[in-house]
Amino acid sequence: MAEGSYIARTSGLKAKDYLGYAMVDTAGCLVFSLVTTLLQKFYTDIFHLSPLFIMLMFIAARVWDAINDPIMGRICDTVKPGRFGRYRQWFLYAALPLALSSVLMFLRLPGIGEPGRETATCVYAAATYIFFGMAYTVLQIPYGSLASVVTTDASERSRLSVWRSIGAAIGSIPVLLIASFAYEKRLDAAGNVVLGENGRAITDMQYAPVLRGVIIMSVCSLAMLLVAFTLNRERVKTKPRAPEKGAAADAMRRLFKNRAFIAVSLASMLLLAGQMFTQSFYTYLFDDYFHANWMNLAAQACTYSPMLVMMFILPGLAKTVGKKEVCAVGVAAAAAANLALYLLRGMGSSSLMWVFLALCFVSGCGLTTLVMQLWAMVTDAVDDVEVKTGSRDDGTAYSVFNFFRKLGQVLSAVCVNGALIGMNYRYEKGAVQTLENLKKMYDLATLIPAVLFAVMALILFVFYPLGKRQVGELQTQKEQRLKEAYEKKEIDI
Repeated sequence: MAEGSYIARTSGLKAKDYLGYAMVDTAGCLVFSLVTTLLQKFYTDIFHLSPLFIMLMFIAARVWDAINDPIMGRICDTVKPGRFGRYRQWFLYAALPLALSSVLMFLRLPGIGEPGRETATCVYAAATYIFFGMAYTVLQIPYGSLASVVTTDASERSRLSVWRSIGAAIGSIPVLLIASFAYEKRLDAAGNVVLGENGRAITDMQYAPVLRGVIIMSVCSLAMLLVAFTLNRERVKTKPRAPEKGAAADAMRRLFKNRAFIAVSLASMLLLAGQMFTQSFYTYLFDDYFHANWMNLAAQACTYSPMLVMMFILPGLAKTVGKKEVCAVGVAAAAAANLALYLLRGMGSSSLMWVFLALCFVSGCGLTTLVMQLWAMVTDAVDDVEVKTGSRDDGTAYSVFNFFRKLGQVLSAVCVNGALIGMNYRYEKGAVQTLENLKKMYDLATLIPAVLFAVMALILFVFYPLGKRQVGELQTQKEQRLKEAYEKKEIDI
């Protein structure tokens, strides 16, 4: 066998491979976007849960994930691969529970959300939210691990990361239609429109259109996972590994000693926290401050539309300049755009509306660099662990990485609900926000993401070690590692 052939033999992706890989994240984001965009406001406005309880519930769910995620990771690493492979078989197992749990979160059973039934509502919300989180874990950890066995070529992994990001963006769009059209103007007993202190009509989230949209998106998610299962292929066939005492702890230690892995995990945590904060908190901002629910769709269009251009130029730019270098500059630009929004808070709301959307576009351009390269960067980090330690535990690695991302959800929940508590948000049925509350809402909606993105840029500039030169050296080391693993019969090709 000729030298240098191992990476070539475990690469060579076609259009079908990229499409199938992206489709998994489209399916996942169809339901995950319900959590990031709608669930927070649904909890306060439909279930009438307090922001404090919501924040504590999200934190408790992440404590359970600290147990649940590593278990799923070790299952992926140690269970004998089935006839469908080690990782893609989980797409089948996760499809129905994920769709079912998504609907249950938004299903208002008799008595739920009604006065005097606060305890029952809290228990129901917590149980269905944790059920969703477990189902999502069953999908996401194997999906993250799949990238390492789909291809070993660095350029193809970069393109896979771009396609995954596009798939995620497509999956995140339909929820914006619900967020934009699930509101109606509040009427008083005489049928007149109720106005807030700022003189604008108050709108309320409606239960029926939200539930209909959730059901449609959940069914589509299930169908897409089944199709994606047929399109994906595992090119590196890992051999079964017998469980060993202390193996999980050893794998964890190797990951936490690796600077690249910790850095990209922290960056991903802050990225998700920032994205989820804006998606959740903007629903309040656009409804209560701007009184323009159509801005939900417009803001997300500004955030995701840069992908239409970046998908063509970013892989080449990352190859020429380096993934780390491009992403660090992009995230810094996003932080600057959000800081500018904060500093412009004194403008009139009518003019500010359009400036807000314009700077959302600038922020979206910057964040797109990391969004589209993140999954290639984490695969580079896992490769870095392997070449330095001689051991690879993809399931465990992605369970830890996934847990960092869930910590991002916790951070987002703390920021969103802390902001609501700090501004004294009124969540009781028929409540009206004061002008002072609305001013605080705008300040927090812009300043918090500016800080999150600035810290993320600092991590990429200073702490993440895999620049362009280091990734090139890593690819050479990866070729040697593949050769050794093949000769030791640790893998099949």
